[in-house]
Amino acid sequence: MIAIDLGSNTLRVVQFDCASQKCIFAYEKIVKTADGLVQSGAITPEATSRVIDAINEAKTKIDFSKDKIRAVATEALRRAANKKEVIAKIKEKTGIVFEVISGDEEAALTLLAVKKRFESLKCTSESFVVADIGGGSTELIFYYSNQVFAKSFPLGIVTVAQSYDTLEEIDSILPELMLQMKRFCDEIFAAYGKTDMFAATAGTPTTVAAMKLNQSYAAYDSQKISGTMLQKKELDFFLHQLLSMPLEQREYMVGTGRSDLIAAGILIFKQLYALLEFEECVVIDDGLREGVALQMCGKF
Repeated sequence: MIAIDLGSNTLRVVQFDCASQKCIFAYEKIVKTADGLVQSGAITPEATSRVIDAINEAKTKIDFSKDKIRAVATEALRRAANKKEVIAKIKEKTGIVFEVISGDEEAALTLLAVKKRFESLKCTSESFVVADIGGGSTELIFYYSNQVFAKSFPLGIVTVAQSYDTLEEIDSILPELMLQMKRFCDEIFAAYGKTDMFAATAGTPTTVAAMKLNQSYAAYDSQKISGTMLQKKELDFFLHQLLSMPLEQREYMVGTGRSDLIAAGILIFKQLYALLEFEECVVIDDGLREGVALQMCGKF
């Protein structure tokens, strides 16, 4: 099976073996799908071209002709006024047909992947909350002994970073921007109590975990990332470390054009610790693309 996740910042592809339930090959590329979306309400031609180029590059590394494929797109395409034209252009140039999925489905598929990774980590917690901090949206997924409560919020690292000029502005406005998240968390905790564990996935948590493990963007090892524990107090340290680096070193560590996004993401991540009332978090690399692959394996 081949699963493709077109996010607001990154295209992620996985070739998955259903028999072994393992990844055969993974590919990802920063495509900045949502670049300029805040200003124009549309996906730009330049962003569309980057997505097309990335898919065609992935095809040179993975044989797309022999596997069933499901390609999903998330908040950037959900929000874009020209989503139909973009999807048609991608199909014309790559042969891949993207399906824009809802925030609810995105959350459910992400949960599927996280639960699978918990099994391999031998994590037996009966209740947990997962934060999926994406480029255009953030999903909060509460799990209580097979009861799931999830919600998608249209706030992500790309849209926030491109809406404000400085990190100071972002930091001051985030409590207001995340008020609906806080209310959702408060309602869930009032009804079901605090969860045993907090987990986070997507680019910001995994990048901070990579920094903690002294991994550069090019040498990123997903197998070592999953299960990494991050303390809330560590976020300020890694944000300061990132901002103190010369630009060239920043891009080496976290990827070209990502440092301002990751900085904004760290501020969002830090707020989530406060909303969820945790001082530590387990980072999971697996996310939507792995969830799509696992679901496909269950269907065929």
